[in-house]
Amino acid sequence: MPYTEAAGARVPIRMWADPQTVESAAMDQLRNVTRLPWVHGLAVVPDVHYGKGATAGSVIAMRDAVSPAAVGVDIGCGMTAVRSTLKTEDLPEDLGKLRSGLEKAIPVGYQSHRTPVDPRRIHGLKTADWDGFWDRFEHLAPAVRHRRQRAANQIGTLGGGNHFLEVCLDGGGTVWVILHSGSRNIGKELAEYHIEQARKLPHNQDLPDRDLAVFVAGTPEMEAYRRDLFWAQEYARRNRDVMMGLACDVLRKMFPRVRFEQWISCHHNYVAEESYDGVDVLVTRKGAIRAGQGDLGIIPGSMATGSYIVRGWATGSRSTPPRTGRAGG
Repeated sequence: MPYTEAAGARVPIRMWADPQTVESAAMDQLRNVTRLPWVHGLAVVPDVHYGKGATAGSVIAMRDAVSPAAVGVDIGCGMTAVRSTLKTEDLPEDLGKLRSGLEKAIPVGYQSHRTPVDPRRIHGLKTADWDGFWDRFEHLAPAVRHRRQRAANQIGTLGGGNHFLEVCLDGGGTVWVILHSGSRNIGKELAEYHIEQARKLPHNQDLPDRDLAVFVAGTPEMEAYRRDLFWAQEYARRNRDVMMGLACDVLRKMFPRVRFEQWISCHHNYVAEESYDGVDVLVTRKGAIRAGQGDLGIIPGSMATGSYIVRGWATGSRSTPPRTGRAGG
């Protein structure tokens, strides 16, 4: 699929959208991003629209810098999906019992589990090293360290807003479980803390948009943000893993013979360390997924509308996957 390069930018804006149909505020925001001296490239997906700091539906590659507001406050927000062996005819006419079971297993909105979920009791959950993951909590920003118990209780919870969990059918009548969620309150608090820290730094005082404040490589502020960012992204993935495990267990109780394929999971609000055309960059995807050759991804619908399972194909840019496993991708 060809892209268009938008005019008036310091570096090329590769747009998989018609610039004439994108709201002017979003186009101004995109051009502001390219004016940052650290930006190496910018790509835009078809549903691009105005957002805080950076447009939703954009991919920003920076050399030796990253903007916390461009990532957004729901660090690691993304999708997980799994195809089951169930077919339409296996489902009862009344899905009330299934819905009640899911709602009982997975808290929604501001609710959380009364005690942390024990991942060892979830069938098929492969996420490992939970002790090491929680040990790193003590090294997060001091502003959030009193939130450990709350963060632990919120692992395996959906949250609110546009987050959802659904049991749905594909075109062939096969049952899927799909969910959309992120790093819950702990990710939000970490993001807000670091956004405020970035705004105070001297090199960010003359930016075209204060919401584009960045941390730069080789500074304590950057190292602190990277530590908290990658931890929150891992939290978001583990949160979705636990939810999917709980949801699959609900279906197993109702349909003892059901089996599930390998889970598909991807962030769409995150940062990854990548290399393009031999240049090492920090890539921020906000409302966008990595689509490297062979990568499986999920494009969410709007609650009741359909979602898409997609596979990446070869592009003109030569890239390598993230070098840091916890960076997601």
